[in-house]
Amino acid sequence: MVLDMKKKIMACLVAAIVILCSLTHVRSDASNHRYKEGDDVPLYANKVGPFHNPSETYRYFDLPFCSPAHMQEKKEALGEVLNGDRLVVAPYNLEFLKDKESEIVCKKKLKQEEVSQFRAAVSKDYYFQMYYDDLPLWGLLEDKEVDVEFTYSVKWKDTEIPFEKRMEKYSQISSLPHHLEIHWFSIINSCVTVLLLTGFLATILMRVLKNDFVKYTHDEEAADDQEETGWKYIHGDVFRYPKYKSLFAAALGSGTQLFTLAIFIFLLALVGVFYPYNRGALFTALVVIYALTSGIAGYTAASFYCQLEGQNWVRNLLFTGSLFCGPLFLTFCFLNTVAIAYSSTAALPFGTIVVIFLIWTLVTSPLLVLGGIAGKNSKAEFQAPCRTAKFPREIPSLPGYRKTLPQMAMAGFLPFSAIYIELYYIFASVWGHRIYTIYSILFIVFIILLVVTAFITVSLTYFQLAAEDHEWWWRSFLCGGSTGLFIYGYCLYYYHARSDMSGFMQTSFFFGYMACICYGFFLMLGVVSFRASLFFVRHIYRSIKCE
Repeated sequence: MVLDMKKKIMACLVAAIVILCSLTHVRSDASNHRYKEGDDVPLYANKVGPFHNPSETYRYFDLPFCSPAHMQEKKEALGEVLNGDRLVVAPYNLEFLKDKESEIVCKKKLKQEEVSQFRAAVSKDYYFQMYYDDLPLWGLLEDKEVDVEFTYSVKWKDTEIPFEKRMEKYSQISSLPHHLEIHWFSIINSCVTVLLLTGFLATILMRVLKNDFVKYTHDEEAADDQEETGWKYIHGDVFRYPKYKSLFAAALGSGTQLFTLAIFIFLLALVGVFYPYNRGALFTALVVIYALTSGIAGYTAASFYCQLEGQNWVRNLLFTGSLFCGPLFLTFCFLNTVAIAYSSTAALPFGTIVVIFLIWTLVTSPLLVLGGIAGKNSKAEFQAPCRTAKFPREIPSLPGYRKTLPQMAMAGFLPFSAIYIELYYIFASVWGHRIYTIYSILFIVFIILLVVTAFITVSLTYFQLAAEDHEWWWRSFLCGGSTGLFIYGYCLYYYHARSDMSGFMQTSFFFGYMACICYGFFLMLGVVSFRASLFFVRHIYRSIKCE
């Protein structure tokens, strides 16, 4: 049984180009995609791999297609390499012939082992990807008993679609939701439900606080020696610095940097930088912006650490620099080794690794240190409205549902429910072949996530203080960050129920990099929740008389 390349691979190529590759005004210059009659239009072969394992990709000519005598690779940007793209010049000249068809036929006699390679590719549902005039093309392979003949053809025709909008067809033929209105409706329904729950919770909390303020004011006027109860009773301990304050400050610094990174990425997305198949733009932006915002991490961590009367600020900076990068680096080393063992294009070349190392050495680390020095010299003081007692009060025995883990579960569920619907589309884009372009919806969901996380953590912090448990610092951070754990739990569900991914490499890439992403969410949302709780705690203790 021999693979039929003429009817399978090249039919898809013809169909895609007929639909997508159209120019009305031409000029001989491939850099601006304008050509004149008879000009060669560049065709690049990129990669092949199992359709359901998007991380498991290989070079196009790892399969025995008609290959050029001398392989000429296209110079790629950092983000393209990180994305696993390995473009090479295809040995086929497809000319620009207006209203005519240009065709290349390449016949090749396959050896028995080459036939086996194609059959193995068919059994694993391989797809291939090319770029013609910088537009992506795909095919899937089938298995039939025919002679092998590689045919590459293209037909050009006039169109009214302007050049800058030619990528919109990809959004239409991709597996985006076919009914965008349903997507909007489901997101709005989810957001309204969560906002209503949050509003009810905020209303109840404000009413309880109002009663507390009235009660404490009445107690002060009635009898100064009356025993205090509730959250006012622990005013001498509520601003006692947390345990492991160096690690706590480092977590705040790393989380603040990741929050800043997310904001910049959203701004770039909303202005249209990440249009469909702008190869590697997202990865390049992530690397560059993370490097440039490392000063924010250093400043935040060192400033807060000094406010907590910390002395070893150098160790604090080491914590800050390695808290997120350390696990990410270890994960990358393992997964890159797996990709090398599979001979996959997902394995980064040595030169790219050197470039990333130089960015970390020459940009990230110096900015982290400079930010740390600026934070140490800022002379900011921790603003505590109450004096801290010399000895801490004993925390009363609390029921099981008021412990840390149950509180984290309660705090993470509501924010996760706000983003649950959108997660499917994001996963299908990142770990599949769908195109995601509706960043406005994603930004709205992100804002809802921040608001809900802040409100639910503030509420739980109040109930914790009302139970006379003054160790709220780490608790508020962990409760806010617990949404990241829920997202990772969704990864397990998505892998087994919503995807067809398989194999050790794809499984390792999915769970390895998603663990890093969810850990980043944990740090980022932990910062949001702690800052909201700190603002809340300062506010309520300023509103009463504490002696």
